Amino acid sequence: MDYVEQRVAQAASNHEATTNTLLTPLNALLLTALLYATYTFLFRKPPPPQIPSEPPATVFRTFTPRTLLPYNGENNMPVYLAVRGRVFDVTRGRNFYGPGGPYSNFAGRDASRGLACGSFDEEMLTKDLDGPLDTLEDLGAGEMEALRGWEERFEEKYLVVGRLVAEGEADLVGEPGKKK
Repeated sequence: MDYVEQRVAQAASNHEATTNTLLTPLNALLLTALLYATYTFLFRKPPPPQIPSEPPATVFRTFTPRTLLPYNGENNMPVYLAVRGRVFDVTRGRNFYGPGGPYSNFAGRDASRGLACGSFDEEMLTKDLDGPLDTLEDLGAGEMEALRGWEERFEEKYLVVGRLVAEGEADLVGEPGKKK
């Protein structure tokens, strides 16, 4: 019987040793970290809502062919183009109208004739930047209808940022920053 009592005492001491190994400082630290992570996950505050920033205000202004030319998308400039005297900010469509895009030759220029005729050729663009604007008088009804279609598309998608006038007319309309 001595053997049985000895085995029972040995089993009881092993049970105490096992219980003591669970309560080590390392296990207590890990348990604390687990409880903290669970608490912060369950009771964390949602981040405050982000208010979207507004794009910078665009001032409506008068352009001449020469002052419109730098707005071709190069050197981090916005991309503008004119259609029948109205200047549109097409920067959102930089892939089409900016440098390397299929319509890039219209950027910073009066695109009216080229859009009306469905042509990207250089001769469709005004050569004399200081001369009168293209009146489009020689265009046919079909070409004018095509131009109106383009103009409607631009009105739906892009902001009008100004108007295009001939070089001598800018002084007459009181261009801001210019002396009369």
